[in-house]
Amino acid sequence: MSKINLQTLGFTDKFAEEAASYGSFPVGRVAAQFKDLYRVVTEAGEVLAGVAGKLRFNAATPAAFPAVGDFVLLDRSDNTTGQAVIQQVLTRTSVFVRKAAGTASTEQVVASNIDTVFICMSLNSDFNLRRLERYLAIAWSSGALPVVVLTKADLCADVAAKVSEAESVAIGTEILVTSSLAEDGHDQILPYLHCGSTAAFIGSSGVGKSTLINRLAGTAFATSGLRNDDKGRHTTTRRELIVLAGGGVVIDTPGMRELGLETADLAKGFADIDELAQQCRFRDCTHTHETGCAVQQAIQNGSLAADRLASYQKLQKELSYAGLDARQLEMTKLNTMFKDVGGMKNARRFLHNKDKRRR
Repeated sequence: MSKINLQTLGFTDKFAEEAASYGSFPVGRVAAQFKDLYRVVTEAGEVLAGVAGKLRFNAATPAAFPAVGDFVLLDRSDNTTGQAVIQQVLTRTSVFVRKAAGTASTEQVVASNIDTVFICMSLNSDFNLRRLERYLAIAWSSGALPVVVLTKADLCADVAAKVSEAESVAIGTEILVTSSLAEDGHDQILPYLHCGSTAAFIGSSGVGKSTLINRLAGTAFATSGLRNDDKGRHTTTRRELIVLAGGGVVIDTPGMRELGLETADLAKGFADIDELAQQCRFRDCTHTHETGCAVQQAIQNGSLAADRLASYQKLQKELSYAGLDARQLEMTKLNTMFKDVGGMKNARRFLHNKDKRRR
């Protein structure tokens, strides 16, 4: 890679001011992450770098380690005298975080310092409103602007109907429709990409993220098309930052089979329910059985789908469990089960007194 101006990668005055406070370390942006190494883009080119022992020791959680999109301080700007070492991660302006698969409380940084999150969903069997709600709730909390991209329009018999369904849950979010068959199928994305901007492409496997990025970058990354069973697939195996020749940066991500909530903005992701909740008779309304519940009234008159409320309540419950260890998680669930009798502590007292009466 030839020399590059870090400003074209999104390195702002705010980042420069923070970097200067640590001294005269070379600056780079993390482009890819391997098992124990990172590929970092610097003004002098690309370097492979490990993590300094001090940074590793001070990292309270896995999310504190460098991630794709991070601006970092290095001990050197090339590998001519050995492998570089990342000394510091500069403060993130935005971060898309999910709960790591198979764990109770470990968070995983998908991408950082992003301006736009393109939530990609194909208009075939992948189309799922409940999954879209989940992506949107996390994207709104990231600090970046979410944009829904409905891909593979050529495989959908009624695009307008699908767009209408997506609009019913993507409140306040722009929805773009693309086709992999059209040469200009990515044109609607171009206004979001300019010199210094960063966009991340998020979505399930096979929805066409890499195909869109191929068009944007003008180069061919490893992709594969639809199988005969209409299930898409591609070969993106790790998060990767790609510098576009026309300006801007995009981050490609592997397909996510599981997207656990670690943080989410339900007020923005479910702005319609949040607005209705302000009209409920009781401030602590659970939107289940209370009198004067504006949310339940909206369901009864058909202006709000019952499935959307159920999805909201499911994500709300999942979010309340985020960050808890196994013991805390179990206790929280038990308190929820026995909330009508004042929680688990009162339930134990009730059962104890009941047992005494039996004697």
